[in-house]
Amino acid sequence: MSKRVIVMNFEVASESYQAFSEVKQLVLKRELKAEQMAVVTHQDDGSHQFKIEDFMDFTGNDNASKGGFIGMLVGVLISPLAILLGWFGGSMIGATRDAKEISEAQDIFKFLLNKIAPGQTGLIVIAEEEDNRPLNKIVFEQLHGEITRFDYDEVQAEIQKAQQVTKETKEKAKDSWAKSHEGDNKNSKE
Repeated sequence: MSKRVIVMNFEVASESYQAFSEVKQLVLKRELKAEQMAVVTHQDDGSHQFKIEDFMDFTGNDNASKGGFIGMLVGVLISPLAILLGWFGGSMIGATRDAKEISEAQDIFKFLLNKIAPGQTGLIVIAEEEDNRPLNKIVFEQLHGEITRFDYDEVQAEIQKAQQVTKETKEKAKDSWAKSHEGDNKNSKE
């Protein structure tokens, strides 16, 4: 039994909230061993922001939605890296030495952006399943949604890569800005 990032998407936002309630019941009945879950909305206002609408931490650690794993995942989706990579429309990646690594790192994020499109709401659950039938029954039969499972360790590695690329990109931008304005500082001192 391995830990998974389980993404569920539905035609109607209310079905995501219904799934949230149903999954909570599965956890209480011990049919699913979940750590966290969140209803997530991809805002349709042109901001390309993801918003955590409802969140639950089953671990007892009382992680806030921003401090937990799901918060980190959503954080990458709304980071400057997401815009840099063109996840919100045609690719903006130039011919950089990191282009291959960047394109590999964006698979989970592209999937989420495609499955939870602007204006749509989905459910993300971090869980271990001994049997996937109870969750499949809720999503497929009751709510007529879609479900996709990702390996937790792979998603965690992708988040770490994305965070590192974001950090390096910010540092390079600062250095480039400083170098391009060195002459300005000299002129202002004279």
